[in-house]
Amino acid sequence: MTTQACAEPGCTGTIEDGYCDVCGAPAGGNPAGEALAEVAASWTSEDLDGATVRASGSAPGSVPGAMSQPSTGRTSSSRLASTALGSARAATSGTYQTRRVGTGSTRLRGHRLGAGLTTVPHTPVADPLQAVMATPELAESKRYCPTCGQPVGRARDGVPGRIAGFCGHCGARYDFAPALKAGDLLAGQYEVVGCLAHGGLGWIYLARDRNVSGRWVVLKGLLNAGDREAYEAAVAERQFLAEVEHPLIVEIFNFVLHEGLGYTVMEFVGGKSLKDVLKERRDQDGGQARPLPVDQAIAYILEVLPAFSYLHDHELLYCDFKPDNIIAQGDGVKLIDMGGVRRINDLTSAIYGTVGYQAPEVAEIGPSVASDIFTLGRTLASLVLDFRGNTTVYQASFPPVSETPVFQKYDSFYRWLAKACAPNPADRFAGVDEARVQLLGVLREVVATDKGPGYTATTSAESLLFGVPPLDGADGALAWDDLPHLKVDSSDPMASWLSGVNVTDPTARMVALAGATEATVEVRLALARAAIEAGDLGRLHATVAQILEHDPWEWRAAWMEGLGHLATGDAAAARASFNAVYGQVPGEPAPKLALATACEISGEPGVAEQLYGTIARADSNYTGAAAFGLARVRAGGGELDGALRALDLVSPSRGSFPDARLRRARLLVDARRTLLDLSDAVAGLDAAHVPDRPKAEVTVDALSGALDLVTQEGPDPSVRIAGAEATEPELRDRLELALRTLAHLTDDRSERVALVDRANSVRRWTMR
Repeated sequence: MTTQACAEPGCTGTIEDGYCDVCGAPAGGNPAGEALAEVAASWTSEDLDGATVRASGSAPGSVPGAMSQPSTGRTSSSRLASTALGSARAATSGTYQTRRVGTGSTRLRGHRLGAGLTTVPHTPVADPLQAVMATPELAESKRYCPTCGQPVGRARDGVPGRIAGFCGHCGARYDFAPALKAGDLLAGQYEVVGCLAHGGLGWIYLARDRNVSGRWVVLKGLLNAGDREAYEAAVAERQFLAEVEHPLIVEIFNFVLHEGLGYTVMEFVGGKSLKDVLKERRDQDGGQARPLPVDQAIAYILEVLPAFSYLHDHELLYCDFKPDNIIAQGDGVKLIDMGGVRRINDLTSAIYGTVGYQAPEVAEIGPSVASDIFTLGRTLASLVLDFRGNTTVYQASFPPVSETPVFQKYDSFYRWLAKACAPNPADRFAGVDEARVQLLGVLREVVATDKGPGYTATTSAESLLFGVPPLDGADGALAWDDLPHLKVDSSDPMASWLSGVNVTDPTARMVALAGATEATVEVRLALARAAIEAGDLGRLHATVAQILEHDPWEWRAAWMEGLGHLATGDAAAARASFNAVYGQVPGEPAPKLALATACEISGEPGVAEQLYGTIARADSNYTGAAAFGLARVRAGGGELDGALRALDLVSPSRGSFPDARLRRARLLVDARRTLLDLSDAVAGLDAAHVPDRPKAEVTVDALSGALDLVTQEGPDPSVRIAGAEATEPELRDRLELALRTLAHLTDDRSERVALVDRANSVRRWTMR
């Protein structure tokens, strides 16, 4: 059986049952397409080599700005020094790299989680007929020449601008009048109902599909029949989307020609674009900008990321992502407007993008996965910022942290945006999966921050990269080996071999690791950790240098370097290393815990407090370690009530709960503010299973403090401390008993005698 190729220009379909299986054209070709075929045939390869950047819906010609280092608030981690990673390190080394070293790891690929951590308002799907424009007319402010991008069709001297005519700058023809009207029938199948909107490539129409139960479809037409780039984009859209099948991406049904113009036939997507959602919020607030809450904006972006993963897996780039192109419908989203989609290896097609969203390098080197990630970051930023200067001074950067309350409140959110929109494309997330995993972690922290000081996550979030803290640090700041361990990447070629290296002595382990048949990243990381344990700093630094020489973006090397600095007491250097790691994986709690620890030790209590507070509430695995750190920082700053609230975050289910109750009691006793505080201190130990001796010590100190207060300020029989009324006689009796109990629990004879003598001295005088 022979197959016949479709005769339509640019179509890759074949004829089945008399019609093309891709564009629907009849076997003999569509006579209306002959004019377009002539235009396409006239394009030479030389014409196509000069691919240009066109800003969809924006005036072209703006010069991208550079990402500047912002000045930040007192508690923002972004103001801290940071170890050089990525392009910054590569530029200072002898072997400059412009691209990241690829990885075959699949551990960042997971099921779609979307907005499962927060609530996003339901977006109703309206009647399609309500979306039809009564008078389809493009506003003069949106009329630009399809060829050179200059304004056209504008009013002059009180005379309204022309809808159709010729550009005064380049002479090209323009026509903004709808080519279709209600009742028109395309390809004998699609009946036009009316205009829905005007997009970057022309008018968009609502129609009914007579052949499929009258279902609603959308017809997307060209801006200008003779526009080479517009026609090319439409044909490209049809070809790409014939291969695309994903529930988050608008479905393309057909491509038809009508009276010399081409139309893409696609699924009707109800709901509202996020651009319309922002406009509605602005209108409800009297015209004042009212961005989306950060958690909702992140939820929308998280929901659409699997569509980008799908496109990238199929060697396709979206190119022109912005709030206009994501539709909220019901409890989900849909990615629409695929006109800018192109193959990754396409070096000739015209590039479509929007000023303020398009990555700065696209004009010179073309789009890439990294430039798609840039558009995702810029879109997320535009949803949560009153982004003045988005297309001018901040075209490729963000406002300073010190001037942006959202960045100050959500530190990890800013760090995620900074990485997604880094000026150097190699410094961005290596792929959408990596960006998604980190953004999900950021969302957890945003939700925890919004819930307030008393909130703690009821469930833990298992990290793909780190283990959990082995200790909570009840006795002081965490040591280097109390921080979470890196998980071994199971896709590393030597992962299985490493699992068999069970040598306890670190020096012997270094010898064993040196015998590996392949010095992979995981082998070198294991060697670096063994070097820290053995105190061999020279070996550590050499191993870290080897890792970074191969891949300057390998943040795990900086993590090991930070552990080494912490082990040797150089907390300031450790701070720089951990800050660099935080910037690379902003959604992970482990780097924040490490950075908070280094800041606490090195005299940066403001940053430490913010980081401890965030992770204490966001991940129950980290609550204990972060809560004790938060309490130490606040107590050191004289914030007793804040320290007490921090310790209250430690739940009874944690093994460190008795330590938290004991630490809380000692803070109250040391402060000796009121009798109620002293009563609370002792009462808080009763149900915490605190060991007998420390409990007896706190009881003695609380009773002694209460006796001093009663002596100075008078009794208060309504308050009971360790079972005794707050009166001098009862407190003396109870303190004597507590001292004798403590003496009984003391092994040292001299200390025991001193406690008995003290008990005798506080004993009140009696007549017996």
